[in-house]
Amino acid sequence: MDFREEAAAIAPELIALRRELHRIPEIGLDLPKTQAAVLAALEGLPLEITLGRTSTSVTAVLRGGKPGPVVLLRGDMDALPVTEETGLEYTSQHVGTMHACGHDMHTAGLVGAARLLSAHQAELAGDVVFMFQPGEEGQDGAGHMIAEGVLEAAGRKADAAYGLHVISDMVPRGVFTTKAGPMMAASSGLFVNVVGKGGHGSRPHSTLDPIPVAAEIVTALQTLVTRRFSTFEPIVITVGTFHSGTKYNIIPDNARFEATVRTFSEEALAQVEKESVQLAEDIAAAHGLTAEVRFDREYPATVNHADEAAFVESTVEDLFGAERYLEMPFPVMGSEDFSRVLENVPGSYMFYGATIQDDPDQGASNHSPRAAFDDSVLADGAALLAELAVRRMARG
Repeated sequence: MDFREEAAAIAPELIALRRELHRIPEIGLDLPKTQAAVLAALEGLPLEITLGRTSTSVTAVLRGGKPGPVVLLRGDMDALPVTEETGLEYTSQHVGTMHACGHDMHTAGLVGAARLLSAHQAELAGDVVFMFQPGEEGQDGAGHMIAEGVLEAAGRKADAAYGLHVISDMVPRGVFTTKAGPMMAASSGLFVNVVGKGGHGSRPHSTLDPIPVAAEIVTALQTLVTRRFSTFEPIVITVGTFHSGTKYNIIPDNARFEATVRTFSEEALAQVEKESVQLAEDIAAAHGLTAEVRFDREYPATVNHADEAAFVESTVEDLFGAERYLEMPFPVMGSEDFSRVLENVPGSYMFYGATIQDDPDQGASNHSPRAAFDDSVLADGAALLAELAVRRMARG
């Protein structure tokens, strides 16, 4: 099987599919146009297809001609609430929605892997599950698919799982990168509503002003990170929204803010959950106000299994050459719901450079309205997924 050559032969079709998907981005768990495009692209392949009940997911099982392990390959399909500014000829037709994170690339690449492996069905020593997932961007699509049985779609639990994510900056074009152990952070949400007593801005002494109290909590959260946690334990707390008031001379009744919290260990997560809630409540109480605080755990940390990360490295180097692999020096603070798959199945997640710039540091980052991805990397991404599946099945 020469998946590089075979993938290059279908590259024009994969690029056409990717551009079709880029024009019709959809958000969340309900992606009817995307699902229809995927089903059309898979038509005619020897796949057992199951559609999601709580989302527009697509699970496709390829039965190999010989018995062996089950390998799961995943591609997410949803877009972001971003207005595209790339100027591409195939720019989003849905104003306010964009494939700014490259999930259109992931979907087309997984279709490519399905086509490559289907062409060798009789030779496969095992089964492959193709996980086309909606709702990665905050809706826990992986959790929905796991609850509906994607990990056991082949009739028995998957033995290994792999996912690939394109990057529009940082990583050189065509280079794959991953690492053993924690690769991406757990994400949580901190929601604080400081409740005071409003009144006229000229008489603050007769009110309980929530704005300076909420601002004090925001500042204190940063001190919490630097003074309550080891410098060797990565923690990020970023306040993304702060809302209060209606007019400059009116002291409002309340002030609200929301923060994202990123951690890597269960111990750090438990500590920051307890202490951030207590800090907000105590600061508000010290000023005679109250704080209504909610801490929501969202995605766990994405933790690669060491032997599977090493397997990815060796496969990339064998297939493409050592220059196409880069070991990640540090994990990243972004989060991923593929973490839920890796909690249940040994496997590895990896990044793939798809920047349009010769200097990746000049590329617009994922989630930017100017994020752009080079179609030329699609074929090799599909080839790697197919190669990982075949080699993992061969390991038994």
